[in-house]
Amino acid sequence: MPEHYNVLFLCTGNSARSIMAEALLNHKSKGNLTAYSAGSHPAGSPRREALKQLQSAGIPTEGLRSKSWDEFATPDAPQMNFVFTVCDSAANELCPFWPGQPMTAHWGIPDPAAVKGTPEEIERAFRDTYVVLDRRIGLLLSLPLATLEELAIQKEIEAIGKS
Repeated sequence: MPEHYNVLFLCTGNSARSIMAEALLNHKSKGNLTAYSAGSHPAGSPRREALKQLQSAGIPTEGLRSKSWDEFATPDAPQMNFVFTVCDSAANELCPFWPGQPMTAHWGIPDPAAVKGTPEEIERAFRDTYVVLDRRIGLLLSLPLATLEELAIQKEIEAIGKS
């Protein structure tokens, strides 16, 4: 395994879950991993609630943008070591498929952008999403990636998605 890893978080709209995961991992990884995010049908911009949640946790949001996963399928795109889908399959949401050789896992999380209700209920949905992503990213970062074999890593990242 390499010393540095590229991670791509995929979702449908790339406006909330995948954006938060990208920012969280880049903030917490101390340069050992570089996170990116993309969507199969990008919304055009990150949700302000997602950016607010990140900012309230002290995580920089500069440069975050909603982008198509096509950007990462070009020959000059960074080569990914891991691809995580964060769509909520229980909501019958279309989750992107990523071709190629990176290790993949599904970390299904309900879409906070789909929540309807009071401002407090919407804020709670984004906070809950942040908490789940923060926990899973913390578990990912606790793995001794450089010393694990590829099969062991694949099993560990799949197990994180079930936590």
